[in-house]
Amino acid sequence: MSGIAMKQVAAEGPQLTVVDSTLMKRVLYAFATLALISVAISLGGKWFGRLIAMAGYTDDTTIHEVVIGNNVIAVPANFIRFDQARRDGIASRLDLYLRYPEMDGYSTAARDDFNHTGARRKIIFLSFEQQMMSRDMSGRFAPIYSGLIAQPGTPGPGGTTLYGFTEKSGYLNEVLAVANRPGKDPFVARCLSGPSAAESLAPCQRDIQVGDSLSLSYRFPREFLGDWQALDTAIAAEAARILKTGH
Repeated sequence: MSGIAMKQVAAEGPQLTVVDSTLMKRVLYAFATLALISVAISLGGKWFGRLIAMAGYTDDTTIHEVVIGNNVIAVPANFIRFDQARRDGIASRLDLYLRYPEMDGYSTAARDDFNHTGARRKIIFLSFEQQMMSRDMSGRFAPIYSGLIAQPGTPGPGGTTLYGFTEKSGYLNEVLAVANRPGKDPFVARCLSGPSAAESLAPCQRDIQVGDSLSLSYRFPREFLGDWQALDTAIAAEAARILKTGH
């Protein structure tokens, strides 16, 4: 084969194209970026999915120390109702929620109870704040509530007596639950009545004095009235457990 023919064959053979190195780098960067985005979406999806499932709750049991006046309330994060309050420091008020009678905070096992999807309501709501009145609800019965209720009352659960309020009292659609306690002021709680009670998760409310000039108000389902002695004892015991008062 002549030299001319050999050159012609070589010219017609397979051609090798040299790829621009800059273009190759861009392609690799693009794939790397897509991979990072995919990982971020996956992790973000898991985090956001958990956030939705928790619906504002937390199962974190880290202890936070909240100072109100001369009192320190030491509670785990899953007892604290609002996310912004789950921190150490000074506050004017602290809102908690607990499951009764377990007296525990939110957890995966307790999810249905906190979401109120169980057969019965089990959540009580507690609020600590500095005392505004010299007497708690029991101490206010004789000087205040007794003059605002309509006599006679009707028998209520757990040995309580239920009294309606007079029209001028200002307590519309509420009843007063009262029970005698030997040697003490009576147990007293205000409860919503009628449709308002059916729509509320915790239609009954009572406040007691704890710590150093601290008021503890707790709201609970009306069904708990039949167990008022054990409930009130459990609340006082829990307050004593988590509350430290300065001297």
